[in-house]
Amino acid sequence: MENNRILLVEDDPNFGTVLKDYLSLNDYNVTHAKDGLEGLIMFKNDDYDLCILDVMMPRKDGFSLAKDIRATNSEVPIIFLTAKTMKEDVLKGYQAGADDYLNKPFDSEVLLYKIKAILQRKETEQNTEEDTFEFKIGKFDFNSKLRHLSFNGGEIQKLSPKESKLLKMLAMHKNDLMPRELALTKIWRDDNYFTSRSMDVYIAKLRKYLKEDENVEILNIHGEGFRLIDKNE
Repeated sequence: MENNRILLVEDDPNFGTVLKDYLSLNDYNVTHAKDGLEGLIMFKNDDYDLCILDVMMPRKDGFSLAKDIRATNSEVPIIFLTAKTMKEDVLKGYQAGADDYLNKPFDSEVLLYKIKAILQRKETEQNTEEDTFEFKIGKFDFNSKLRHLSFNGGEIQKLSPKESKLLKMLAMHKNDLMPRELALTKIWRDDNYFTSRSMDVYIAKLRKYLKEDENVEILNIHGEGFRLIDKNE
């Protein structure tokens, strides 16, 4: 089996070299970019299974780079390496499309564990055949494979991957409770303060999309989760 390809974007040359060597010893094929701009060029010129991005970098920081990567590829997993522990920065990282993050200094074995877990999940998702992908939500038609949402057969709204996954999960629990921790562990792969805040941002976006149908709403069930209500049923 071909080794998984990792793009490591880290501006500290010593740390970057040590990390690249460590990951290479663990059978990963690692490309090391010295800053965000170089990282973006390398990403566009090759295919990678996972990206590890330092947050604080010259020419282009990790958040900007993640957004550019997401514009090109919405699925490739991203791990942030950050010296910051501010809640706002972690939330900003998740909003920029991060799958996980590590605060420096960190245990390299923990990074290895996170990489394995993310790649394993990605492989499982790719191998899982999704049977149900078309949903009727009030007057909305929703296709989770195409990530298309349309009202009364009108203009199609293209959802982001996380918006689509969240709406699909809500639709599968329609008129029933969708537990908060279920969505956090399945979509964000973690249940903590930061991922919970990030999910609230996505719930707000979905409410905005669905407001055209007054018979459809997403209720917040305090301390438990959410309920997608379809009064047409």
